Order: sequence, then C-alpha cells, then structure tokens
Amino acid sequence: MAIKVYRPTTPAQRQKTTEDYDQITTKKPLKSLTRAKKQQAGKNNQGRITVRHRGGGVKRHYRVVTYKLPEDLTLTVEEIEYDPNRSARIARVKDENGTYYYVLADTKMTKGTVFKSGKNAEVENSNRLPLENIPVGTFVYAIELAPGKGAQMARAAGSSAQLMAKENGYATLKMPSGEVRKVLIGCEASIGTVSNVQHQNVKIGAAGRRRRKGIRPTVRGVVMNAADHPHGGGDGGRHGTGKAPRTPWGQLTLGYRTRRNKKTNKMIVRSRHEGKRK
Repeated sequence: MAIKVYRPTTPAQRQKTTEDYDQITTKKPLKSLTRAKKQQAGKNNQGRITVRHRGGGVKRHYRVVTYKLPEDLTLTVEEIEYDPNRSARIARVKDENGTYYYVLADTKMTKGTVFKSGKNAEVENSNRLPLENIPVGTFVYAIELAPGKGAQMARAAGSSAQLMAKENGYATLKMPSGEVRKVLIGCEASIGTVSNVQHQNVKIGAAGRRRRKGIRPTVRGVVMNAADHPHGGGDGGRHGTGKAPRTPWGQLTLGYRTRRNKKTNKMIVRSRHEGKRK
C-alpha cells in the first residue's frame, strides 16, 4: 500500500495525503450488518462533555464486526470494505452455511481468500486459533484478553503483536506499544497484521477535513485566560516558568501515573514506558 499525494493546486493540497483504497472491492456495505449510529458529540446521558473535541462530522452507519467467530468454520472473503468507524479495513466473509460476517481484514486478505477458525485450523495467514496452537515468534492480531470474550487487543490499522513465549498456561506477547504482557494460552488470535498499514502516515492537510471526521478544534492552554487553564494568562511572554505542565483541571501530565486497574499488573511483564526511561 502507498500514500496518495496530490498536485499542489491549493495551499492545502500541497500538504494533504490520503490512503490508498486499492484493497477495497466494493463501496456498498451489507445492509443486514449495519446499524444506525447517533452522534453523541462526546456527551454523556446528562448532556455533559466527557470527551472533548468531538462533534459534527458526516453521518455514518455502524458496521457490526464480529470479534468472536464460531468454532470450526471455513470462511471465504467476498468483499474488502471501507469502515468509517475504524482505521482498519473490514472483510465481508461468508461461511459454509451461507451466514455473513464482518471481520477485521489483514494485509494478506483479498477477494476469494479462504481462512478457518478454531483449534483445528492450520498455522496460516488469516486463520484464527488459540495461542497454544500458534508457534513462538508468529505475529498475531485481534487477540483475546480472556478466552471466549472476543478480540480486544491489536485491532487498529497496521498493528500486530509477536508471540514471544509459552509457559505455565500463559502466552507472552510483545504488544504494538512495546509492552510485554501475558494472556491465558487458551485465548484466540488471528495470524497476520491488520490491514491499512499506511494509516498513521496520512496528513490531514486541511481543517475542514478534520471537521468532517467529527473532530472539533483543540485550543492551546497558553492562549487562554488564567481562569480557564493553568497555562493561561500572562503578557504573552514565557508561560508557566518553572511549573510542570498540567491539564485544564490542574492534573500533572508528564510522568504522572493515571493507571487505575492495578489488578492486571501481574500480567504485565514489561511496561511500555520502560524503554523510554533513562
């Protein structure tokens, strides 16, 4: 896959790049696997903004992606589709019983690709099987955190985790973030790398394009008033000299630990931050 560059007919066109859509084989989704999606604009059920910088954007339909496939299925890829709700491509697949599913597409999937799910599946690209049946060193994606719960990790475009070891009923995985963690060996994963690898290299190029994606502007704290942000106020010179950077609510940002779920610490062999520490 490659990034598409535009002729600089306008200032924005000079910077803008887009994804290559060559892998996509159809523009129309399967109606039975789509749902209406209401724009929440980052607000909760009380109308308060809980996620900032959300709102507007084009209307979308949600694609019902299956993260937990039934056992011992043979599936055929019928179409590769664009999904406006995620960075990866999705594949419309059909099993031997004529049932359709949407699954995450990997880099090797094309129209007509046949793959299998279940513990009896071979160790081949796109096949989905338990980690205990996958050789050490294999790259996997769409990994379960608990057996039978469905894929929760390594689902974004271009991501994959490497299976590092298997011992004492656990598989050790090196995650895309650099974190090394353990999961139960009975958890399922798909072999390969999630599609649309070049997603992270796309340059938006124009403010309007970001608004159409439903992302509202972000204002820097240093240009606000002192009442609105810890970085605000002053005469336009140096801001917050000798002060650690903070969020709009006064919480420390750099190096301040916000992890709440300490129960899973025993599953993390190496933190994603350890490589950054000096």
